[in-house]
Amino acid sequence: MELEKTKLRIAGIVAESFVDGPGIRFAIFTQGCHHNCPGCQNPQTHSFDGGHFISLTEILDMISENPMLDGVTFSGGDPMCQAKELVPLAREIKERGMNLVVYTGYTYEHMMELVPEKPEFLELLSFTDLLVDGPFIMAQRSLDLEFRGSLNQRLVDVQESLAQGHVVLHRIQLDEMAEHPERFS
Repeated sequence: MELEKTKLRIAGIVAESFVDGPGIRFAIFTQGCHHNCPGCQNPQTHSFDGGHFISLTEILDMISENPMLDGVTFSGGDPMCQAKELVPLAREIKERGMNLVVYTGYTYEHMMELVPEKPEFLELLSFTDLLVDGPFIMAQRSLDLEFRGSLNQRLVDVQESLAQGHVVLHRIQLDEMAEHPERFS
């Protein structure tokens, strides 16, 4: 079985998170990131040699233990660095009726440009509901943003973006922008 054979290098797991996307989330922090954003809140996840390996089956067993979960979040590190390994897990998450949030230092547009050489980017995005995209930029840091750390980062509605062929912001960010336009001017 693909799930048993596939190993993911992770920095850690938070079984119940309330800050890594909407609702109660199972958050997986992947190991490895080449963006190395100054001020990153998870610098220990940057090394591609750190963390430990875990099978996708083990992760799914942990997710199954909590019927209160609204969804799963892939964070990091940068999950896109292990997109190929995450695809079968993302597929299973969606088959279980859960939503998927993915954090990445890439922008949506850059990932689309890379799809010819990294088709796994598009495959993972095809299962993603909400994408938090863009590098963390210390000069744009804000503690007032929902689910992200700097003003340049966006909450992308991935399924609408894929359907329309351009970035469509998620309703959470649109509501935030309407309520606090001064933050985004």
